Amino acid sequence: MSVKRRHWAPAAAPLALALLTVTGCDGSQGTKAEPKPAESTSAPSAARSVARVCAKPAAGPTKAPAGAVTVDPSVVGDLAAKTRSSPPKTTFWLRPGKHRLDPDRYAQVIPKKGNRYLGAPGAVLDGRKKNQYAFGGSASDVTIRYLTVQRFVAPHDEGVVNHDSADGWVIENATIQNNSAAGLMAGARQQVRASCLRDNGQYGMNAYKAGDSIRGLVVEGNEIVGNNTGDWERRREGCGCTGGIKFWAVNGADVRGNWVHDNRGTGLWADTNNNDFRIENNVIEANDGAALIYETSYNAVVRNNTIRRNNWVEGRKGAEGGDDFPYATVYLSESGGEPRVRARTDKIEVYGNLLENNWSGITLWENADRFCNSPANTSSGDCTLLVRNSDRCEQPAIAKAPLYSDCRWKTQRVDIHDNRFVLDKSVVKCTAMCDRMAVLSNYGTYPEWSPYKGERVADAITRKQHNRWHDNVYLGSWKFVAHDPGGVLSFDEWQGRPYQQDTGSTLGPRAGG
Repeated sequence: MSVKRRHWAPAAAPLALALLTVTGCDGSQGTKAEPKPAESTSAPSAARSVARVCAKPAAGPTKAPAGAVTVDPSVVGDLAAKTRSSPPKTTFWLRPGKHRLDPDRYAQVIPKKGNRYLGAPGAVLDGRKKNQYAFGGSASDVTIRYLTVQRFVAPHDEGVVNHDSADGWVIENATIQNNSAAGLMAGARQQVRASCLRDNGQYGMNAYKAGDSIRGLVVEGNEIVGNNTGDWERRREGCGCTGGIKFWAVNGADVRGNWVHDNRGTGLWADTNNNDFRIENNVIEANDGAALIYETSYNAVVRNNTIRRNNWVEGRKGAEGGDDFPYATVYLSESGGEPRVRARTDKIEVYGNLLENNWSGITLWENADRFCNSPANTSSGDCTLLVRNSDRCEQPAIAKAPLYSDCRWKTQRVDIHDNRFVLDKSVVKCTAMCDRMAVLSNYGTYPEWSPYKGERVADAITRKQHNRWHDNVYLGSWKFVAHDPGGVLSFDEWQGRPYQQDTGSTLGPRAGG
């Protein structure tokens, strides 16, 4: 798998959920505190419940279903052996206890099409820090339910469950924890429901498949917590290879009703040619980095989420290092609506969300030097969905229509409305740089043959690409940035000419919570 790096600044099974109603937050960062009620700072349409599936996992069947093959935890390798000797569409019931694979590091379960794996209460598949993978192979339509999978040591960028990104898998009421790299990979039509993705070394889930063929992904009602225990951004600075979930070139995803919290790094991160996402009714809180990054991607709806206490670690680090870039909790980087790319929407719409006591708000960004065939394109080798062959993006053709437009990912057609932004700096423990709402670019300088030099991209993202804030509510001390990092504005300046943003919005000095 190729490594793709982020670029911040220039230089249907039944769903069993255990829900806890919440409306507020605890002010501490870096601890896995349970949510508790707060005062009325919440948007009426914001998410009101979290999936507490790690603390209260659903129990599997206490007896083997009719026709199921029983797997004995006292027999090493029993699960893999019985899978090999059974036909497709077999149901396996794992007895209570700790199940083990053969000690060879490549020993794993290779399901057949339509197999079902059901764990009894207390059934655990344990890699013992010896086996790399739990479930692999190319068989489609495999189901894993009520099973804990832990202590596997997959290599960097690889995954433990569905290692080979097979299609149509259902992972439900599972606990996938304390593994190296990613807890699981993803294939087309995969459903991950009511599961606990906890304390994995790199990602809870890495939604990547060679050939960019993931379609119709559902991530619903899960708790995604404590991932990136390996602190990979520190070990490989700028790798863009961590978070609760990372999505790569996924076409069509519904990410709803999840509790994404206390991950080291970003909560949810969609990177490079994702399209047609609905991110809704999630609670995203206390992640060290941004709650959501949507990068070099297209067409999404982000609605009715509760987003709080995110980015305190990474935002503060940037500010203390003297960086004036507006690090935000929702970061839309070279991403926008594109009617020519088929989806359920033709824009990026962000509405009905509560953002409370995060490090800054929403940043819309374009790197003027990042485009197809540019050495500054950190998604190396990739081009936009409008130009499949990067080699076409060169002089003199790139300087003219249509390639001048189509060779770059653009932050355009972003509609941000009816959200509630609450900031109490005494809670965030900051005095500056944590209060930004921004739309900006750097000035183009590189490479020498770039047609985007100077202020062209900054002018476009700020005034010409139909990016719009309106009808929002702001509480607390907010500042606004337009065009470039030095363009810090008051609310009146933000609303006035030439920017004319946040029509119908209000700003109040009181910070609730």
